Amino acid sequence: MHIPIDFAWLEATSLAGVRITAFLVLAPPFSHASIPMRIRAMLGVGLALAVAPAVTAGYVRQDTGGFLLSLAGQVVTGALLGFLVLVVFSAIQGAGHLVDTFGGFQLAQAYDPGMAINGAQFTRLFQMTAIVLLFASDGYQLVLGGLFRSFDAIGVTGAIDLRRPAEVLVGAIGQMMLSAVQIAGPLLIVLFLADAGLGLVTRVAPALNAFAMGFPIKIGLTLLLVAFVYAALPGAVAALTGSAVELLLGVVR
Repeated sequence: MHIPIDFAWLEATSLAGVRITAFLVLAPPFSHASIPMRIRAMLGVGLALAVAPAVTAGYVRQDTGGFLLSLAGQVVTGALLGFLVLVVFSAIQGAGHLVDTFGGFQLAQAYDPGMAINGAQFTRLFQMTAIVLLFASDGYQLVLGGLFRSFDAIGVTGAIDLRRPAEVLVGAIGQMMLSAVQIAGPLLIVLFLADAGLGLVTRVAPALNAFAMGFPIKIGLTLLLVAFVYAALPGAVAALTGSAVELLLGVVR
């Protein structure tokens, strides 16, 4: 029995699967440790089959050296795109870290192996909420759509120009820090005013020991007002999803 095998189709689909899998390893929400690597690999193969008609058109078989070089190029391309998405969504984690630091929760930090972050309560809570919102709002589909459009600009035999991602990464880090401050900004202002008020009380009545009073006051204010910051997370995740897609499209153009 003769079973014909289209090796050109197999090579192109394999290269697409490598790029997608490298992206899924780093990009949220798929980078969460609760998703096993074998599941990510299976998802990468499934998505590669979905984009196979687009990536196999006009593909010409390569020799062994050329195929291995293309394979390395796809790993780098997928990892860079996934890292850009990770940087964008780190703004949510950064906002939680600012709340923990200014609210007095930083002493209770611990390492979370699931999300691979080292933070206190609100850092982990905000990050977990962002992952849930990405799945619940179908934001992950927009991120994957941006990845799929990268195949139109960079074929499976090409490699990404490293100069463009480096420029975008610098801007993305600055935007991430700005977004973190914007998300947690209202609460940070209240906590800063509380610190300023306690400082004035210390000057007026040193015997009150305002420094010892500061911890319970700031913790109480944080627990009382953090709900307003938490309520703004759906809008923040939606905005960050749009920013991540724009970054992906801007890099591969």
